[in-house]
Amino acid sequence: MTNSNETGWNLDNSYARLPKSFVSSINPTPVRLPKLIILNNQVATSLGLDIQALKSEDGVAVLAGNQIPEGAMPLAQAYAGHQFGHFNMLGDGRAVLLGEQILPQGERMDIQLKGAGRTPYSRGGDGRAALGPMLREYIISEAMHALGIPTTRSLAVVTTGESIIRETELPGAIMTRVAASHLRVGTFQYVAQWGTVEELRDLADYTLKRHYPDVEVDENRYLSLLQEVIKRQAELIAKWQLVGFIHGVMNTDNMTISGETIDYGPCAFMDSYDPETVFSSIDIQGRYAYGNQPYMAGWNLARFAETLLPLLHDDQEQAVKLAQDEISRFMEFYREKWLAGMRAKLGIINEETEDEALIDSLFILMQKYHADYTNTFLALTFDKQKDTVLFGTSEFAQWHEIWQARLSRQQESKDSVSQLMQNSNPAIIPRNHRVEEALEAAVEQGDYSVMERLLDVLSNPYEHSAELADYSTLPVSKSPYQTFCGT
Repeated sequence: MTNSNETGWNLDNSYARLPKSFVSSINPTPVRLPKLIILNNQVATSLGLDIQALKSEDGVAVLAGNQIPEGAMPLAQAYAGHQFGHFNMLGDGRAVLLGEQILPQGERMDIQLKGAGRTPYSRGGDGRAALGPMLREYIISEAMHALGIPTTRSLAVVTTGESIIRETELPGAIMTRVAASHLRVGTFQYVAQWGTVEELRDLADYTLKRHYPDVEVDENRYLSLLQEVIKRQAELIAKWQLVGFIHGVMNTDNMTISGETIDYGPCAFMDSYDPETVFSSIDIQGRYAYGNQPYMAGWNLARFAETLLPLLHDDQEQAVKLAQDEISRFMEFYREKWLAGMRAKLGIINEETEDEALIDSLFILMQKYHADYTNTFLALTFDKQKDTVLFGTSEFAQWHEIWQARLSRQQESKDSVSQLMQNSNPAIIPRNHRVEEALEAAVEQGDYSVMERLLDVLSNPYEHSAELADYSTLPVSKSPYQTFCGT
């Protein structure tokens, strides 16, 4: 046991107190030679943990799963999920939840070791993870957090001193993931499929208490739960779309009930604007393409609503109607959030009915001329139209004239408009080639300086500095970028 007073571990295990069928108690599998690669000081401090104690031999042993901190009750969570539309029994196949850290302010956050060894849900896998994908999740999740997008975060990555076999031999690693919770749509699907109505109610009550305490007293609190999850997902997906983020594997087991982005496998940020952009090597049909993400979120939420039917109303027909009415509002909520965000990106402060057409016509031009998503909005922000491939075309000149006329109908000053656009259009995103450059240096050469510099830059995405211009340049290679599952 480590001394929790030294490190600051203050763990509770509320999820472990739910019905036993929800979890499997299991310890992480010890590793041979753990070594701390990166520690997130900001996250550690927010969790009330001592940074120096985490860096000690005992601290690293906890992050590697070699020691169990006082108060932990390690477990793997059971869940199900629609994977590319097909329903499967799943669960934490290589992740172990140590417990829930109670923060100094009283909040609780899940502490999970990813790559911590086999569990009853491993389905033939080795339960391990490779260094590259663990660092990739660290980088992308930190970038998402800096962009203001709800996300799980990474406390640390340690190497294991062991190799794992994928297509080749790779260095093994374990990432410590921090989340508001790991409750997923797939968690509810698992209980709805294989549990009792009483167990489903236990799960829903637990979710309400943990994430939506304000609606616990509502007359139909389970309908309120559905409504709140729909709203959070609408806001989350709108934020994804506004920065050109493509998740890549929006299966129901990768949709959290808390509204956080989770699982950074085949994800990436879009360069040239195209709603059909897909990065995942296995998404042959484009199910989770950029332009499909809002619709897939709605589809996933419909699956969530189905699990709640026994709780929504005693009459099945009435329960279905209640669920359908709420699900039908998702696109309305999403469109409202997205449109507000797009107005801000274009410096539009008030509302006019023609705004949507103005925005849509810009995207038509961006797609036609293969304009970079992020840099196009930066060019508009700083009135540097020559920096975009749209410049010089008669269509863009016409659009620009209409946009300027739209801005002139506002009472706000040019400075206010400029500031709004700067706050809404990131200068820096984790460009795919920059991420790969950092991972290659780390994994192949043991050089973590490239990643550390990238993380530093990504921590201030709205800092419009000339010194960071290098990080907004496009890749030289025009070959399609692909990402892979298996993180």
